[in-house]
Amino acid sequence: MSKKKLIGILTAGGDSPGLNAAIRGVGKAAITFHGMDIIGFKDGFRGIVENRQMRLDKKTLANILTVGGTILGTSRDKLHRMEVDGETRDVTDIIARNYEKLGLECLVCLGGGGTQKNALRLVKKGLNIITLPKTIDNDVAFTDATFGFATALDIATEAIDRLHSTAHSHHRIIVAEIMGHRAGWLTLGAGLAGGADVILIPEIPYDIKKIAAAIRRRSHHRTNFSIVAVAEGAMSQQDAPAFRAAEELKSKARTEKEQLAARQHSAALDEKHAGNTMRLARDLEELTGLESRVTILGYVQRGGTPSAADRLLATRLGTACADLIQQKKFGVMVASKGDGVEPVEIAKVAGKRKPVPLDHPWVQSARRIGTCLGD
Repeated sequence: MSKKKLIGILTAGGDSPGLNAAIRGVGKAAITFHGMDIIGFKDGFRGIVENRQMRLDKKTLANILTVGGTILGTSRDKLHRMEVDGETRDVTDIIARNYEKLGLECLVCLGGGGTQKNALRLVKKGLNIITLPKTIDNDVAFTDATFGFATALDIATEAIDRLHSTAHSHHRIIVAEIMGHRAGWLTLGAGLAGGADVILIPEIPYDIKKIAAAIRRRSHHRTNFSIVAVAEGAMSQQDAPAFRAAEELKSKARTEKEQLAARQHSAALDEKHAGNTMRLARDLEELTGLESRVTILGYVQRGGTPSAADRLLATRLGTACADLIQQKKFGVMVASKGDGVEPVEIAKVAGKRKPVPLDHPWVQSARRIGTCLGD
């Protein structure tokens, strides 16, 4: 009798609704349909570096479909500079050795942009890797959707719905900060669905005077309140050139020294940008004469029970992943394409981001209903 294939799986990066549903999808299809065994590595890539694992069987996978977070734990480690025993080092060789010792057929990595980069490093080491796209930001390239986004969109939309009553009752500007450092999908979608009057996203730098003018126009029409949905990475037209230059610097950096300098420069800009939402609210208060209040949704957007849409997406991608392992189709991300899936080379995905196109139908719809986008 031939030996069963052994599959490894891990979750990396920030937690996201649907991770457990995806683990379950991969695991149940691998065990039940393809007759494989599966183990999970704890706390992301660090788990396989330190060989901390748990057996995933039918009992372990039961009752996790609706559970938020990840039963495996997660971390944001970067493989080319992970701290191990007090020393920062490249751990790809350690992972490769542990992979071989365990006799893994494939390592499945669930995560966003950073995970795709880590996965590519392992592909280049000759390991069989498959990734699944996870992030509430919905910004992983070459996939229609990432699991986690739909749940976060529901949560952010409900928050904006609830803020309307306070804004209306007190004649205030309510500024709601929504997650999204480099992409505005979540803010744009929640702002549209929740009826925000102003939507500010990283892809469209804003002019504070134009936002204030739009709010004042509402006041002239006897609507003395406004909801401003702002992505945490939204920036003014004055600040945008510096951030674009920093991104270009990072993309052009080749040597380790250049990459370090680019990271430090980008980190300094991010530190300077911190608190931008509070400054925005104060400026709008001064320019409009209306009281402003800030609500930062933060981690509530990532927590709790995944929506039906995310459970369905994660299960679809997870079961497709098991099929690809059986077909020995490795080095790919399982992308969502319409109602189906499509394997896309990790080398094509890693280092890419899916921003909101300026001509996207959501952007066009926002402009047609009179929503101010800050420009």
